Amino acid sequence: MGVHHEQRARAPGSVGCGILIVSDSRTVADDASGAVIRTAIEGAGHRVSSHAIVPDERAAIRREVSRALARADVLALIVSGGTGIASRDVTIESLADLWAKELPGFGELLRALSYDEIGSAAYLSRATAGVIEGKFVVVLPGSPAACRLAMERLVLPELGHVAALLDRT
Repeated sequence: MGVHHEQRARAPGSVGCGILIVSDSRTVADDASGAVIRTAIEGAGHRVSSHAIVPDERAAIRREVSRALARADVLALIVSGGTGIASRDVTIESLADLWAKELPGFGELLRALSYDEIGSAAYLSRATAGVIEGKFVVVLPGSPAACRLAMERLVLPELGHVAALLDRT
């Protein structure tokens, strides 16, 4: 059995996740992307340990990312929103100096998958993923469709594997 298969065999069945929505306009009542992410996480047998909404402001984003990652019951944080090119889209800049390891392949794959669904507008997303403070962080667009695509095709198929690689359950 190869290393990849051994890591998958050690993968936990349930990983504690946090959800962070970055938006100036969303509330708990109309947070469609957060609902998509929560449904996907729970549907795959994982746990949602925290869920917050913050405005498109660097200090607020950093504060909530830090708070979520400090939780012992959060190994993965799914952030949605602020990945475009509008002046208020500052999620990527807010996290730029926090990455211990960035996974550019995540964004590349999401843009490729998105291209099949939305065409050339897919390249306007700066989605990414990696490790911050020893935990898995995924940064998705704010679109519910993009969140669904990313969760189903990229995040959930590897979440247990990522947890095994980070050696924490």
